[in-house]
Amino acid sequence: MNNPVLELRDLSKVYFEGKSNEIRVLNGASLTLKAGEVVGLIAPSGAGKSTLLQIAGLLDPPSSGEVLIAGRAVGKVRDKERTRLRRESIGFIYQFHHLLPEFSAVENISLPQRANGVEKGAAEARAKALLDRVGLAARYEHRPAELSGGEQQRVAFCRALANEPKILLADEPTGNLDPETSETVFSVLMELVRETGLSALIATHNHELAARMDRVVRLVAGKVERV
Repeated sequence: MNNPVLELRDLSKVYFEGKSNEIRVLNGASLTLKAGEVVGLIAPSGAGKSTLLQIAGLLDPPSSGEVLIAGRAVGKVRDKERTRLRRESIGFIYQFHHLLPEFSAVENISLPQRANGVEKGAAEARAKALLDRVGLAARYEHRPAELSGGEQQRVAFCRALANEPKILLADEPTGNLDPETSETVFSVLMELVRETGLSALIATHNHELAARMDRVVRLVAGKVERV
């Protein structure tokens, strides 16, 4: 039975400017992500894609509504448990790689594993295996400034997968790359997702890339609609 790994139920998110100016970014957004499913999320800039992903990734609480991970409601869990769930179950990729500049590619991928209790040698071995898989075997010791934009983003993919998460959330993962590099990097990402059986929610403004996923949804007026 293909049970949901991620459920977003009737999410709302409201911000306030000053004391009375209400900005409602999400307004009853709901989405279900099944095991092994890859869903594309499209919407114009400012529509709330990043907010939705931040909430789904347990980085920001909703104003109302509920997030469920593998059927478990997480809204009322303690911060320590939420951090553990996020570290063990969710991988996050941003438009900008956010790699730590003072560390090598191997170190950037090893650090999340070390935080999760993995021994240094095992963490580095997995980091190298992931880098091999994305064609960066010759870049183990290179720091981010020594890598191209596409290489940096591939390292970021590896870092997101380092702890073998069940869910991958990606916020415009190729949005900062030129079209040719974007295609190459996106193909690598999709191969990794398919090989590992991840469930993935990938926000993109590129409709052609979105069409290569299992299904596509869009964010309209704070709600999720199927395309």
